[in-house]
Amino acid sequence: MELLKRLSEANGQSGNEKEVREIIRKEIKPHVDELYVDKFGNLVARQKGKGPAVMLAAHMDEIGVMVKSLEHDGKLSVSAIGGLEPTTLLGEQVHVTTREGKEIEGIITTKDIQEGSDLSKLPTIEDLYIDVGLSSKEELEKIGISVGNYANIIKTFVPLGDGTGSLITGKAFDDRIGCYILIELAKKLKKSKAEIYYVFTVQEEIGLHGAKTSIYSINPDYAIVLDMTESDDAKQQPVGKCLSKGPVLVIKDAEMITSTCINNWIIDISKKHKIPIQPDVSDFGTTDALNVSVSKGGVPCTVLGVPIRNIHSTISIACKNDIKNVIKILEILLSKAPKICV
Repeated sequence: MELLKRLSEANGQSGNEKEVREIIRKEIKPHVDELYVDKFGNLVARQKGKGPAVMLAAHMDEIGVMVKSLEHDGKLSVSAIGGLEPTTLLGEQVHVTTREGKEIEGIITTKDIQEGSDLSKLPTIEDLYIDVGLSSKEELEKIGISVGNYANIIKTFVPLGDGTGSLITGKAFDDRIGCYILIELAKKLKKSKAEIYYVFTVQEEIGLHGAKTSIYSINPDYAIVLDMTESDDAKQQPVGKCLSKGPVLVIKDAEMITSTCINNWIIDISKKHKIPIQPDVSDFGTTDALNVSVSKGGVPCTVLGVPIRNIHSTISIACKNDIKNVIKILEILLSKAPKICV
C-alpha cells in the first residue's frame, strides 16, 4: 500500500494541507476529466457522466500542534490543532517548519519528564512544550522559529507484527485512509454512469470548514463521506466497530441522522456480496457529512469508513481488509449509479 504510506507520512495539519493535496492531485489527475483547487484549498476532481451527480468526500487534514509562543529559556509552548489527547504527544519527535521551509528538529516534553520526575497528574496541552536544544528566545528567532509555525509529527507507516497480517499502523489514518479510498475508486469508476465529484476537504478537524465551502462549487444529488471512527475492540465484549470485522456505516452520530435510502443501498450490497459491515449509532462526534447534508437546500448523505485504534493520537492502527471492503462496496454501488429516494 505504497500510496497510503505516502499519504500517511505526509505533513498536513489543518490549514497546512498543501503537501497532501499535491500527492492526491498527481495520483488522481490521469483518472478524472476535471481537477481544480477552490479558494479555500479543497481539491475537487470530477468524472463526467449522464447519471446522478454524486459527491464523495474525505478530509486531507490531520490533528497536531502549532507553536504558540517562544519562551525566554528556549522552550516552545504549543497550541492543539483538533481534538487530540495531550498525553499521546509526550516524547514525540517533531519538525518545526519555519516560514522559509526550514525544518528544525525537536521533542515534545514537559518539565517533569525532562527532569525524570514522576508525574503527579496527567499533563494538559498547556504543560507541553517543544525542546529544540536552544536556551533563549533570541536563539529561536535567529534560526527562524516564530509563532504560528507548524510542528509536524514524524511517524513511519508499517505493517504490524511480522508483516504477514492485515493490520497496519501509521500517522493521520483519520482521514488519509478516506483519501486513499477515493483515489482508488477514481481508478475503478471511469465507466460509471454517474457524475462523480471526488472532494478532498481542508480543516475538518477544527470545525468541518472545508466541506461547508466545497459544496458551493458543485450540485450533488447525494453524497457519501469517507471518514474513520474509533474502534471498540479494546472492550472485553465489544458489540461493534472492531478491526477486521468490516466497514462502519454511520446511521447516527451526535449531530445528524444519515440517509436511510443510501444506507439501505449499502446494506443490501453487503448482504448480496457477503461483505461484512458494521452499522453504528453514536452519541458522540460528527463529520463533514453534517455540513454537506444541510447545504444547498439539503443533500442526502451518509458516512462510510473503517474503525481505527488510537484515533485521537499521533499513531493509529487499521485493517487493510476493511479498507478494501469499503472500496468494493462503493465500486459496486456507483457502477450502477442509482437515483436517490427521499
